[in-house]
Amino acid sequence: MENDFLDKVEDNAIVRIWSEKVQLEKGDSLAKDYVSELWDYTSISMTQNCLQELKEIWDKWNDETKKLFYYNYGDLPYLFDVKVDEKLFRALAQYWNPAYSCFTFGRVDLVPTVEEYTALLHYPRLDVDKAYSRAAYVPAFWKKLMNITAHPDGKKKVDVFALSIYGLVIFPRALGHVDEAVSDLFDRLGKEVTPVPAILAETFRSLNACRRAGEGRFIGCAQLLIAWFHSHFWKRAPWLIPDGILYRCGSFDWVPLLGIWRAVGYAPLLFLRQYNSRQFVPATYGLAQCEFSYQGDNYKKKVKEISQAWNQIQRMKRLAVGSMTTPEYGEWRSKRINDNILELNLEGVRPVEEYLQVILSELEIIKQDFEKKNLELKKKIERLEEENMHFRLDADIQKLEAEKLKKGKNKVEEDIDSLKTDYKKR
Repeated sequence: MENDFLDKVEDNAIVRIWSEKVQLEKGDSLAKDYVSELWDYTSISMTQNCLQELKEIWDKWNDETKKLFYYNYGDLPYLFDVKVDEKLFRALAQYWNPAYSCFTFGRVDLVPTVEEYTALLHYPRLDVDKAYSRAAYVPAFWKKLMNITAHPDGKKKVDVFALSIYGLVIFPRALGHVDEAVSDLFDRLGKEVTPVPAILAETFRSLNACRRAGEGRFIGCAQLLIAWFHSHFWKRAPWLIPDGILYRCGSFDWVPLLGIWRAVGYAPLLFLRQYNSRQFVPATYGLAQCEFSYQGDNYKKKVKEISQAWNQIQRMKRLAVGSMTTPEYGEWRSKRINDNILELNLEGVRPVEEYLQVILSELEIIKQDFEKKNLELKKKIERLEEENMHFRLDADIQKLEAEKLKKGKNKVEEDIDSLKTDYKKR
């Protein structure tokens, strides 16, 4: 037991020395003179697919079919019962920090990690080190669908249902439809790859897009994100704490994530306090610029580079020390440029749970502000509609007057023509 503890201490020390050295030599995720271009408020839409029909199908299945589903795809149907509080989600979105791919609450950074989402998905057969990588040449959707439906009836039913969950719940890009890109990821699940990095990538990408634009619809698994948030906010879930923390891949100083539409990354060493581990200075250089879409001539080269990096992953042994931070981290964090407009002035260093209790009131305030702005917007819309109605009435009246004048003009012209005719006859 003592040797195991010393082994963790040594492992942490090695990673800490490397991380602090890299950060010192390369610099931070944001340059010193960076000026935030984020909007003060993000109007995020939570429009989602209706899951009632999927839930009804699941409820009608017998235990044997459900066991077959659990064996192949884990406990995904529990997502049907996760209620998404839209006001809470919109308030939470205000704290998203695109430069560091995380939620920033005052002096605490928090984010869903590969390990946590893997635990939340309850996926029994995936290889956590075998990540999804978008194919250079994606087969036509109908060919994939034929492969899915080529199984015996019981397996076919389970596969189609799982594809529906991935398309309508986890990657709900087009409401009421399964996007073709989802089928490519789903096809790879048969090869026992983990979908977690792709799910995280699209969650981070969508939050980034909404924060930078100041508005937008969230395209990601809101149910999973809410389940993760509650696990931290209300009650710490011990099964979310892993023994080893994935902290870098290949030549990347952090973890790159390949989604089904875009690639992004996150720095797990920034969130060690989530695991009650010692928090030291993380390597973050290049993180803010790592996002790219699957378009143009160069993206395939980047995708290949990330895919190869996932063949060389590195994990750090978790050392539980009660959320202790190093002096170097405190100094770095105080100087770090925070690309998150909602900054809280919280003094001292406290456990993550205490910070989360503090932000509850902040979230409530934002929810109230949102409701107030929403009410004001409704009143403004009603006023504009009323004004529009008056404009329409005025326009109709003016139109009638114009038609009346036109008729009068025509009558005058006819009278003049008649007088001219009479004058010529004389």
